[in-house]
Amino acid sequence: MSTDVPRLAAEMLGSVPFAQTLGIEFVEVTAPDSSGAPRVVVRLPDSSATRNHVGGPHAGALFTLGETASGAVVLAVFGQLFDRAVPLAVRAEIGYRRLAMGAVRATARLGRPVGEVLSELDAGLRPEFPVLVEIGTEDGETTTELTVLWTLKPLSR
Repeated sequence: MSTDVPRLAAEMLGSVPFAQTLGIEFVEVTAPDSSGAPRVVVRLPDSSATRNHVGGPHAGALFTLGETASGAVVLAVFGQLFDRAVPLAVRAEIGYRRLAMGAVRATARLGRPVGEVLSELDAGLRPEFPVLVEIGTEDGETTTELTVLWTLKPLSR
């Protein structure tokens, strides 16, 4: 499990260059919680290049920010398993609650206990697990909610 922000940022931005294109910044990776997973916080600076027609962050930029945060949780928790399984996003659902203005942050956390996911993978299954993401203003007001359903697809040997 990695809670090293610079290392996690380098791994994510190296493997997902689009996040780097948008200027996504890695802010925080916490120690694991009671489920065994850390919380990841990423930030999208305010930029005219990522704004929509009403001056807030474009819906696509918000989605990418949230999906990047969710992927960082997956990497932090399950990165040591990538020689056995590949992580894949299965589907996502996003709800835009209100317009955000300025820079925004996405906070992501695993929606299932790590042990359950690992047990399924060890049993030869293809586990699925949600990553829950809250996106909002820098002062903490939630403006968007995203759930990304991930799977760990076992590699063929």
